Amino acid sequence: MVERNPGCELDLEWIHAVSVNLPAVKEKADKIQQCRVLKDEYRAAWLLKAVTMIDLTTLGGDDTVSNVTRLCHKAAEPIASDLLNALGSDYGKDSPIHTGAVCVYPTKVAIAKSTLKKLGVSGKINVAAVATGFPSGQYSLKTRLEEIRHAVAEGADEIDIVIDRSLVLTGQWNILYQEIQQMKEACGADVHLKAILATGELATLNNVYQASLVAMMAGSDFIKTSTGKESVNATLPFGIVMARAIRDYYQRVGYRVGLKPAGGIRTAKDALDWLVLIKEFLGDEWLQPELFRFGASGLLGDIECNLFELVTGRKSNPISFTV
Repeated sequence: MVERNPGCELDLEWIHAVSVNLPAVKEKADKIQQCRVLKDEYRAAWLLKAVTMIDLTTLGGDDTVSNVTRLCHKAAEPIASDLLNALGSDYGKDSPIHTGAVCVYPTKVAIAKSTLKKLGVSGKINVAAVATGFPSGQYSLKTRLEEIRHAVAEGADEIDIVIDRSLVLTGQWNILYQEIQQMKEACGADVHLKAILATGELATLNNVYQASLVAMMAGSDFIKTSTGKESVNATLPFGIVMARAIRDYYQRVGYRVGLKPAGGIRTAKDALDWLVLIKEFLGDEWLQPELFRFGASGLLGDIECNLFELVTGRKSNPISFTV
């Protein structure tokens, strides 16, 4: 069990002292992408681990009851049993292979909760809800807080909030800190808060690091790269900077905060690159669903294609494994 982050006082001196070395970050990202490719059973093991860390997501304007229901069924049984058996694992009803959560809009939380309960996995798979004016965050604080309370009342286990990016771009750290604190309070004692920074809209890596620190100081349980709706979403340089901020926060304050890259992570290779990043910067302790998640919808299909090829030696069309 990971001890939750209670936050700490806003340390402006620490925030203002930040200076990110852009060339060094890019060089490290390139090295991660050039890592030797894992093969055979090692690749399969890491891909199965990646599956357990996915927040399987549907955030479309056309989401229906059937969309969300299918998503929950896929989350409960993300990999076909014949593939798992062929990989040498006899997973039955209590299979450890399921996604970390499903992520939906607040109005779909109750549907997701009831479906997971019927499937007998409600205690194993969390329901995450995006809130606070997703994806822009450009709504009044009162409205954003009320949306959190509504999602919690519907049964959400996790709330993915979006920060007001303008507060980062103008350096209004006190206001950002106070807003996230109030959002944390609106979540209550049992619901985890994941703060979406929308890194592609923060202009600089310095801003990404500083926003990460403020979110953690305010009590965020996770920091998340993106909504998936920006033009630039989860990239390895953003991940490196955020992971470094998490490590520095842990070393200074003593609490582990999770990381969730989201948006643009579509292939098994993408997933493995992120797992390497986490292992190198944060260590094995973070390689668990309580501290690392992928926000993705298409990633699972490509992982299944990779596992199918490992088992059969034949390539498969990703459409064969869609939700």
